[in-house]
Amino acid sequence: MDESPSTAGPLRQFLSGDARELAPQLLGAVLTHQSRDGAVSVRLTEVEAYLGPEDSLHPDPGSHTYRGPTPRNAPMFGPAGHLYVYFTYGMHHCTNIVCGPEGVASALLLRAGEIVDGLDVAQRRRPTSKTPTDLASGPARLAKALGMTTADSGRDALAPPFGLQLPSGPGGPVSSGPRVGVAGAGGSDRYAWRFWLTGDPTVSKYKAAKPRARKPAAGGPPGATTFRLR
Repeated sequence: MDESPSTAGPLRQFLSGDARELAPQLLGAVLTHQSRDGAVSVRLTEVEAYLGPEDSLHPDPGSHTYRGPTPRNAPMFGPAGHLYVYFTYGMHHCTNIVCGPEGVASALLLRAGEIVDGLDVAQRRRPTSKTPTDLASGPARLAKALGMTTADSGRDALAPPFGLQLPSGPGGPVSSGPRVGVAGAGGSDRYAWRFWLTGDPTVSKYKAAKPRARKPAAGGPPGATTFRLR
């Protein structure tokens, strides 16, 4: 599923659009990673759109770029079609496909999908999965099944060893709602930028962000809470 230069150009141009509009159109697309273990392909069934810094045209308080560019989030400001892979909670990787014009931060978090090729490789990587439907049901599971790590952040998803194939047509009805585990305004209905194929068994379960207690500062009110962004 390698993309030829003639195919990659129009696809990159397509991905240079608004992430919120691209998100439902990417459902049903197939992302492939060819590694030393073998090729694994996943059909995307759930994605979330994320936009830019607080001083941009489209500020997104749930985005990693909200406070501005850093070495970690730099790929989100780069060319469309590249990968942004981050490490979270000290144990998980999550994969995004960068969208929008270069220099304008936005990306689609790949939340869930169906393994359509390389099932044996994905199962070896995710031996705790009980059924094929949960192999990539969640962003950390999807990244693990595909063999993605932060070493892939910034790489081109449209060139070997990766490949992206758009769906030939609508994959079925699409639902939308608030993003998963995003605290504050970014996780509200105002930012209902999570899209999924309605009724697909691989879609992850919705979980709202949970506040965690912290010790109040000296003289501060007891019971103060803080929130973790995605």
